[in-house]
Amino acid sequence: MQVGEEVLSLGKIAGPIIMTTLLIHSRSVISMLFLSHLGKEELAGGSLAMGFGNITGLSVIKGLSMGMDAICGQAYGAKRYSVLSQTFYRTFCLLLLISIPISILWLNVEPIFLYLGQDPEATKIAKVYMAAFIPELIAQSLLHPMRTFLRVQGITTPLTIAAICAVLLHPLMNYILTIYFKLGVKGIALALACNTFNLNLGLIIYTVMSEAPFKPWHGVTILSMFQGWRPLLALALPSFLSVCLEWWWYEIMLFLCGLLNNPKASVAAMGILIQTTGLLYNFPFSIGASISTRVSQALGAGRPSCAHRTAMTGLLMAFAFGISAFVLLTALRSWWGKLFTDEPQILDLITTVLPILGLCEVGNSPQTAACGVLTGTARPKDGVLINLCSFYLIGLPVAILTTFKFKFGFEGLWFGLLAAQISCLCMMVYTLIRTDWKHQAKRADELTLAAGGKDVGGKDDLETSLLTTDH
Repeated sequence: MQVGEEVLSLGKIAGPIIMTTLLIHSRSVISMLFLSHLGKEELAGGSLAMGFGNITGLSVIKGLSMGMDAICGQAYGAKRYSVLSQTFYRTFCLLLLISIPISILWLNVEPIFLYLGQDPEATKIAKVYMAAFIPELIAQSLLHPMRTFLRVQGITTPLTIAAICAVLLHPLMNYILTIYFKLGVKGIALALACNTFNLNLGLIIYTVMSEAPFKPWHGVTILSMFQGWRPLLALALPSFLSVCLEWWWYEIMLFLCGLLNNPKASVAAMGILIQTTGLLYNFPFSIGASISTRVSQALGAGRPSCAHRTAMTGLLMAFAFGISAFVLLTALRSWWGKLFTDEPQILDLITTVLPILGLCEVGNSPQTAACGVLTGTARPKDGVLINLCSFYLIGLPVAILTTFKFKFGFEGLWFGLLAAQISCLCMMVYTLIRTDWKHQAKRADELTLAAGGKDVGGKDDLETSLLTTDH
C-alpha cells in the first residue's frame, strides 16, 4: 500500500516535469528538422556545434545549478524557507559568472575544431552557430534556478504552461529567422535562445502575479548574499563534474565520428542519435528530479525511512521505463531516421545503432534515477567517482577498441556507451545499498543550517565536516 502511494506521489511531481522537459526538448528536435533541410553540410556543422554547445556550456550550467537541489529541498522539508531564496540568488549569480569564460571559448571554437581534425566546411558552419548561441547561456542561467526554486515547493504547472506557449512559438521563430531573414544556422541558434527567454518571461510573470507563499525575493538581504556560499559551492562543483563527465563523453563520441571513413555521415547520424537519446533521457531525468525532491524533503523533515522507500520505488519505475524504451526503439528502427533526413548512408547508420541505443537505456534510466537519490542526499561526490570510472575507465577504452582496433566502426562507439551505462548502474546500486539513511537525515539538518549562514557545531571546514561523510 505504501509503495502504491509512493508511486502516486512521485508521479504527481514527475508527470508535469516529464511534459515540461519533453516540450523543452522538442525545441531541439524542431531545430534539428530545420537544420537537416538546410543541407548535408549544415546538418553536419550544426550537429557538431549543438553537441559542443550542450556539453561545454549547457551541461555546465545545468550541473552547477544542481548544487541548489539538495539545499532547497531539505530546507523546504525543514521549513527553513528563507534558505530557498538565498540559495536561488547565489546560484543565479554563480551561473552568470561562469557564462563569461564559456562565451569566450565559443567565440574561439574554430581553431579547436580544426586542431581536433574536424571537417573544415563543417567547422565554419559550427563557428557561426556558436557565436549566435551565446544569448542562450544567459537565459539558461535564470531558467535552471527558477525551475528548482518552484519544483521543491511542488509548483510545476506554471513551467509546463510557459513551455507550451514557448514551443508553439518556436517553429514560427525558426521560420522567421532561418528562412524569411535567411540567417541559416545563425537563425536556428537565435531561435533557441528566444525560446528560453520566452520560458523565463512566463515564469517571471507567474511569480509576480501568483499568490504563491514563497517568492525569490523573500528573506533575502544584502548580508545574506555574502553568507552560506561554501555549502552551495561544495555541492555545485561536484554536481557540475558529475553531469559534465557524462555529457562530455557524448562530445568525445561526436569527435571520434570525424575520424571514421565516412565522417560527414557519421557526425550527422551521431547528432540525430544524440537528440534521440536526449529525448528519452527526459523520462528518467524527470523521475530522478521527483526522487530528489521527495528524498530531500523527507530527510529535511527527519523521516529517513520515507526517503529510503522513495529511492527504491523510483528506481523500479525507472527500470520499467528503460525496458519499454528498448522495445520501442527496436520496433521503430527502420523509420525513425526518416523524420530527420533522407540521406541513405545516414539512415543505414541510424537503423543499425537504434537497438544498441535501446539497450543503453536499460542501464541509463535506473542510473539516472539513482543520480536523483544522490542529489537529494547531497552526495554529488559519489556521482563524480562513479561517472569517472564507468565512462572514462571502462566505456571510453571499450569504444576506442571496438571502433578502431576491432573495426566495428560507428557501432563500436555505441558498444562503449553500453559498457559505460551498465557499469554505472552497478556502481550506483551498490552505493545506494550501503546508504545509512538515519545519518543522511542528520546531514540534512546540518546542511540547511550551514546554507542559512549559521555555524554548524563550530566547524569551519564545512566541506570536510558535512559533505565528505557520505555513508
